[in-house]
Amino acid sequence: MLALQIVLLIVGLALLVKGADWFVDGSAGVAHKCKVSSLVIGLTVVAFGTSAPELAVSVTSAIEHSTDIAIGNVVGSNIANILLILGVSALFHALPVQKISLKLDFPVLLTASVLLIGLGAWGSALQWWDGLILLVVFSGYMAVLLTNARREQKRLKALAELSPAPEESEPKEEKKSAFGRWYGQMQEKLWFLILLIVIGLAMVVGGGTLLVDAATYIAEYAGVSERIIGLTIVAVGTSLPELVTSVVAAIKGETDIAVGNIIGSNIFNIFVVAGVSSLFYPLAFSQANLIDACVALGAAVLLYILSLVKGNRLGKVSGVLMLACFAGYYVYLFAA
Repeated sequence: MLALQIVLLIVGLALLVKGADWFVDGSAGVAHKCKVSSLVIGLTVVAFGTSAPELAVSVTSAIEHSTDIAIGNVVGSNIANILLILGVSALFHALPVQKISLKLDFPVLLTASVLLIGLGAWGSALQWWDGLILLVVFSGYMAVLLTNARREQKRLKALAELSPAPEESEPKEEKKSAFGRWYGQMQEKLWFLILLIVIGLAMVVGGGTLLVDAATYIAEYAGVSERIIGLTIVAVGTSLPELVTSVVAAIKGETDIAVGNIIGSNIFNIFVVAGVSSLFYPLAFSQANLIDACVALGAAVLLYILSLVKGNRLGKVSGVLMLACFAGYYVYLFAA
């Protein structure tokens, strides 16, 4: 039975990841056809897609009253995103930190982390009204992002009009498999895009249910708390897409927005994943949960300090330090 649950956990994770991928493809395609700007798509659809696994798992956990998994998934994913994903990525290539991240995203992430701790500690649980507070603050953050992005678009457009147009070079043809070519052609059809959204959403929901049920069984079988399972297997599992993407990008040297993407994902996890989950069922905050949330805040502070000290770049030394902190936290989890 244990072997079956492990298989179901892996299948659930695979469904989550691929389902989120198809959902984003379909949603972005429909948005383009409806003449929604690429800017809005990038700030909404893509942001949702990267955190869809975390959202599905935490909402499913809340509905099934497995609140330790719901909270552990949010906090554990944020810890893994910074200390593990950026730590490993920095070993392969220096990661630049954009000015907008230092001016806006970092302060928002730190505020979100403190707000999560404060709301959780206030009533020993995240209630539905706490969830609404998180979602309202997130809406304000998105409005600021959208305003800044539109202003930047106008500035770049004005510069482009003043500058002479560069000579056009022949576009390089991208080699695609037969399936890749077929998939690209099908994405031009509206019915196919809608089908991708429906199937992708079903896979995300089904995968989240499988993952939570299997993780709960494994926790009970192994005598490990749901909190530990949520912070480790579930959190790292739902962060695997970001880990693979970030490491591959670092190896290729394509690291311009790696840090910004991780910060954005962590902000989304707190405001939206925790916020939406608490609307379905109160998320109990034990003292251990608060300690974990403080570790996530500490990881964000460490990343901010390293970004400032190292001249807006995260190098190998920063990567080693973050990985050492991640290993130390896991030792604490299993030793406690």
